[in-house]
Amino acid sequence: MALVGQIAAIPVAASEGSFLVSPGLGLMIWTLIVFLFTMWVLSKVAFPRIQEALDKRAKTIADSIDTAERQRKESDELLEEYRGRLAEAREQADEIMARARKAAETAENEATAAGREKRDELVAQAQRDIEAETRRSLDSIRREVADLTVLATEKVTRKTLSEEDQKRLVEEALGEVDFSALSGSEN
Repeated sequence: MALVGQIAAIPVAASEGSFLVSPGLGLMIWTLIVFLFTMWVLSKVAFPRIQEALDKRAKTIADSIDTAERQRKESDELLEEYRGRLAEAREQADEIMARARKAAETAENEATAAGREKRDELVAQAQRDIEAETRRSLDSIRREVADLTVLATEKVTRKTLSEEDQKRLVEEALGEVDFSALSGSEN
């Protein structure tokens, strides 16, 4: 309330604020002259610098856009190149895998064939060894049969036989014995 009373106590002169409310022709002309002078000074000094700054900024933005476009094109080209190389690398990897599989199959087949050959060779060697052992055993049995025949004949006849008689008796005894069943083949 005290503030309202103080404002009301200030005397307002009628002539003090009236020139702003109702301007005169002279004031308008001087204002227009000052405005035009200010515009002329600004057009000679400030506007060229402002225009230069705006042009420089526009050029910088245009250069940035061009650079960005060039970089985008380069990155697209690099991306395509990368994709091409990646596809090529995948093809090479697939080719390497195919060759590795083929080499593994070949090695497996060779190892199988070598194993079969070795097995066949071992089986053939074993058969040869068995046949040789069988012959040795048969020869040994023949000798023992011959010796036993001679011994049995000597005991039965109670005399010593001559060499010719021994051979004849051995041949007869061996002829009666069937060795083919022992060897698995006919002799």
